[in-house]
Amino acid sequence: MPTMDHLFSSYANSLTQYQRRQTIEVKIGDVPLGGTNPIRIQSMTTVDTMDTMGSVEQAIRMIEAGCEYVRITAPSVKEAANLDNIKKELRKRGYNTPLVADIHFTPNAAELAARLVEKVRINPGNYADKKKFENIEYTDASYQEELERIRERFLPLLKICKEYGTAMRIGTNHGSLSDRIMSRYGDNPMGMVESALDFIRIAEDEGFYNMVVSMKSSNPQVMVQAYRLLVQKLAEGGHKAYPLHLGVTEAGEAEDGRVKSSVGIGTLLEDGIGDTVRVSLTEEPEFEIPVAKTLVDRYNQRANHAAIPEIKHYPINPYQFSRRQTTEVRNFGADNVPRVIADLSQLEGGLEMEHLKAVGLTYLPALDKWGLSDTGADYIYSGSQPIPFMLATGSREIMDLATWKQAEDQTNKFPLLSVDEFLAEGLPQAELNFLKVADTEVIDVLIEKLKGSLPPVLWLSTTNAHAMPALRRVFVSLIEAGIKLPVVISRAYDQADLEEVQLYAATDFGGLFVDGLADGVVLNTPAAPKEVYLMHASRLNLLAFNILQASRMRISKTEYISCPSCGRTLFNLQETTAKIRKVTDHLIGVKIGIMGCIVNGPGEMADADFGYVGVGKGKIALYKGQEVVKKSVPEAQAVDELINLIKEHGKWVEQGTEQMA
Repeated sequence: MPTMDHLFSSYANSLTQYQRRQTIEVKIGDVPLGGTNPIRIQSMTTVDTMDTMGSVEQAIRMIEAGCEYVRITAPSVKEAANLDNIKKELRKRGYNTPLVADIHFTPNAAELAARLVEKVRINPGNYADKKKFENIEYTDASYQEELERIRERFLPLLKICKEYGTAMRIGTNHGSLSDRIMSRYGDNPMGMVESALDFIRIAEDEGFYNMVVSMKSSNPQVMVQAYRLLVQKLAEGGHKAYPLHLGVTEAGEAEDGRVKSSVGIGTLLEDGIGDTVRVSLTEEPEFEIPVAKTLVDRYNQRANHAAIPEIKHYPINPYQFSRRQTTEVRNFGADNVPRVIADLSQLEGGLEMEHLKAVGLTYLPALDKWGLSDTGADYIYSGSQPIPFMLATGSREIMDLATWKQAEDQTNKFPLLSVDEFLAEGLPQAELNFLKVADTEVIDVLIEKLKGSLPPVLWLSTTNAHAMPALRRVFVSLIEAGIKLPVVISRAYDQADLEEVQLYAATDFGGLFVDGLADGVVLNTPAAPKEVYLMHASRLNLLAFNILQASRMRISKTEYISCPSCGRTLFNLQETTAKIRKVTDHLIGVKIGIMGCIVNGPGEMADADFGYVGVGKGKIALYKGQEVVKKSVPEAQAVDELINLIKEHGKWVEQGTEQMA
């Protein structure tokens, strides 16, 4: 792994001042990428490429939604040839948006497409390379022979791209690394980067630089590390600063897909990395565009954010996950999963038992017990309105210090102190205290006081528009001072649009959890009428758990790794995903891959426990991990067979089993 010495020159221009990474400009038709151009938005058609008019109509819907590049799959020569008909019809209707051919496995299709459209995307894991899940022992000589074979197969495409002025994306996918790369480097970010660099070196040897690069994964943590490492390795190797295409593969649908994409894409955008964005959702492609635009538009004025103190030494390895070392305080920090704190302090009239259903705690009067969901908040912050009833065993109350001082039970309720209260009075509770502090309040006098105290849990917030770096700067200060107290991160979002809030929060918090820095999360909702307030609180509580799951810090539900569909898809992906979700969404921690075709099969599902993959019209293959265990299952029976497979491997539990307290 690279050393920290490379950090500022390669991974990011600055970790405290927002600056876009400077790249070369790549010509893609009339819509250039990189350089001083804005961050571009793109998506991919889902209609069969041989359906010319269907592809054209869908492309128009995408373009009118704001899509700046339209990608179309070309799995064979016949689809590549039909790109010409699609392009001509679009141009005839007055749409000049550049088209991108998506190629897997088939150099002949790429070579034809490069003559017809503005850009081709190839996957170095399966373009002139192979994946049979074999571990191969290479000598330096035999490895070089493989590279020479790849060079010979790649050179014709380079020649055509140079002749026709066609751009190229070298698009590495975590799940489709070749046997050559897997055997040499492993299934990791370094393998992803080296897979792309092999092709970049060949292209540069031929004087071809009109390239875009991507490092996509269904795991946001892996994806972030790979892009950071790519930036560093491009600089270290003396390569051009190529523009980067950002995306999380197989992100899924609805909030899950949006949060997962935002954690990965947003973390990189915060550090100025990324020149074009595609949000991969299991929905119609035109619905991807507003999500991508919301993520990107945040950075139009970002350079004007409040100043953040410079980082002179960065003590965090950005290329490899490790959890920040902390002292355990009750159930915060150390090896505990990050905790979710529901802020209900602004609820008018105080809390009643029924209100806690909004944050996953349901009182069952007939049993005189609480039902705890897997997304039930760990703590409730009541502020100055103490809860007038007993909480579930697994949940506890946090209240303002003045209110806590008046409480009868000061053992099972915990105080939240301001900085002034802490400096004046210290920590009053013997087990657990929370210290509410803004990023700008973490100054020398507070740090010195924290060094000598019983550790509180910091309740850290910021109002800086550049939120993630502002909060990260505090973690750097704590690490440098040797302070190992746990930290929960808090932000207040005043937007009424919760769709926007989920993208912003996943971006602001996601990078901190991807880097293993924080120990809990608090999402604040503004004051509102009771019904609206509780609805917002419910959405934010689930959002907090979704962010933790997407960043791989806390698994609280089933995870679906579902591709966004394309012209290769062999069944109705959205309907099938909904059907599988309906019968499996109670399987906490189980990861299920749902792939439209074999291209997005075992490799792309590298993260999944079980897989459901289209292999022909009406035919499904079922996987355990990356191994196919049932071939050619009729689609009508495939969901039942998937359930049986999960049962056979001991991962099935019956629905309706609730925790009680």
